[in-house]
Amino acid sequence: MDIPRIFNVTESAHRIHNPFTPDNLATLGAALRLEPETRVLDLGSGSGEMLCTWARDHGIGGTGIDMSQLFTEQAELRAEELGVAGRVEFIHGDAAGYVADEKVGVAACLGATWIGGGVAGTIGLLAQSLRTGGIILIGEPYWRKLPPTQDVAKGCLAGAISDFLTLPGLLASFGDLDYDLVEMVLANQDGWDRYEAAKWLTMRRWLDANPDDDFAKEVRAQLTSEPERYATFTREYLGWGVFALMAR
Repeated sequence: MDIPRIFNVTESAHRIHNPFTPDNLATLGAALRLEPETRVLDLGSGSGEMLCTWARDHGIGGTGIDMSQLFTEQAELRAEELGVAGRVEFIHGDAAGYVADEKVGVAACLGATWIGGGVAGTIGLLAQSLRTGGIILIGEPYWRKLPPTQDVAKGCLAGAISDFLTLPGLLASFGDLDYDLVEMVLANQDGWDRYEAAKWLTMRRWLDANPDDDFAKEVRAQLTSEPERYATFTREYLGWGVFALMAR
């Protein structure tokens, strides 16, 4: 069980696998007014930066589940580095359908709502692990401005314009699901640049170290095309944020 190899290559040096910066994560943790000993479930936890830094800074405990063997190992190393290995655990597994054995105070899915078939399904999945009065965190892209054509949407790596909503539309959709939006933190342009541009050096270093690997052709093609694609499409049209929800 693992994610496609290209992600394990391009994001192998990332601590955060979305457009959030460390400051964004810290802002979100403070905004949620996390109490010590709060249990946090993170589906699609990547390299564990959210759980590890919140355990260090707020005294929370938690569990992260991710399909990437590499990212799970990196999360465990990060927990050791920050001295919180006794507070958080990371499971290499499929987060789709995962429900915690004990109810948690915060249930999160940041940037992997495909595990529930979209935003609504993922909220429904997270709700199964949430205690009464708890908070759901959803990390999701949105259109900063609507693409003029389907080809532009595909340039943003969406399947179609309908894959994402505008920010007002996304916020309205939470109310339609009978949830109150109680906080949000939006990625900024620097966060997007750090998330995307950091992949390019990682790919180049990987190519230099693995010139004869059968996968090198795919990595080379992505390194060649990604800077222009990102600058033309994603950087212009796509936003990303984390939204805190409470059931009405």
